[in-house]
Amino acid sequence: MITKRTHLGDITVSKQFFTELIGRTIVSCFGVVEMNAGGAKQTLVESLPFLSGKNKVDKGVSFKIIRDKLYVDLHITVLYGVNVASVVKSIQHKIKYAVEEETDIPVERVNVFIDGIKS
Repeated sequence: MITKRTHLGDITVSKQFFTELIGRTIVSCFGVVEMNAGGAKQTLVESLPFLSGKNKVDKGVSFKIIRDKLYVDLHITVLYGVNVASVVKSIQHKIKYAVEEETDIPVERVNVFIDGIKS
């Protein structure tokens, strides 16, 4: 849970909300084919058949909050032939806009890791 103080009171946002918001935003970006497991925990969950199909939206999304600023790491596969730099900049812009618009928590950095290219 992430709590933000405002003049109206405290707002509490769950980590699941962040991962789903970020995941749904990435999936809608041009050039993104799929999201990839982004760490040991996600790789383990993907390898277990009874857990792997439950929530595909959060696959490849990790984030942390340091001093009330959000740092996001994303692992994706892009479409062959697209301008990778443009896709990455588009993703960074869309994530920053979506998170700040929905939660009013500033996004400091969005790291996009290209794990593969598919045709």
